[in-house]
Amino acid sequence: MNLSLYERIHELHGAMPWGSVLDAGTGPGSMRWLLSLATDRWTAVTGSPRMADVVRKQVGEQMRSNDRLIVGNWLEPELLAGETFDVALADYLLGAVDGFAPYWQDQLLPRLRPHVGGRLYVVGLEPYVPHVPSDAAGRLVNEIGRLRDACLLLSNDRPYREYPLHWVLRHLELARFRVLDAQRFPVRYGERFVNSQLDMCVQALDKLRDRSVAVALQSHIAALRDRALAFVAREGGIRHGSDYIVVAEPI
Repeated sequence: MNLSLYERIHELHGAMPWGSVLDAGTGPGSMRWLLSLATDRWTAVTGSPRMADVVRKQVGEQMRSNDRLIVGNWLEPELLAGETFDVALADYLLGAVDGFAPYWQDQLLPRLRPHVGGRLYVVGLEPYVPHVPSDAAGRLVNEIGRLRDACLLLSNDRPYREYPLHWVLRHLELARFRVLDAQRFPVRYGERFVNSQLDMCVQALDKLRDRSVAVALQSHIAALRDRALAFVAREGGIRHGSDYIVVAEPI
């Protein structure tokens, strides 16, 4: 059975209680998992008011009186000042934070450290945009990522900036964490990945002033979508790259 990354975190946590949990970069996936845990309380943080609305609707009546959903930026020194949690989750946060705090990723782990009383789980994705792989699946994922980022940049948005596992391990040590475990998990991308990434391109094109460029890119997006979905149908997915989970605790 293929376990999700959240199920793997559950296995890594073992029989330890969850207690108070900090979801340092919340979204629908991490919140769905968080709501399934036997926590005493949770605090979920996002830098996006739009994401907060999505998560708030998802939580609905499951939010307890001591649970919190906060819109905030980890650049703000007053955010959760003096608060400590038994468990903290940084779920693809390193990649996303560049949109809210550019060139600040090296400070994120030290910023989180005072809030980690027990365990920190870092979930990330090995970067696939900077490199051009030699295999067909890798080239296809790379092409989707580069087109997505190009469309975002043309629309005056900032793309995600993922960091590799070796970078995370090095910076956890600098932030005075002890790494207990680190594992990679192969990725198989499916239709949802293809459509979500290329839909992001389409939405970005609405902001382009040069409509001739937008029209040309629309055609390119449609052709790439057809190729990628055909590859998924033929091969059962696009197998390329890996996610990773790091388990750490403060020293």
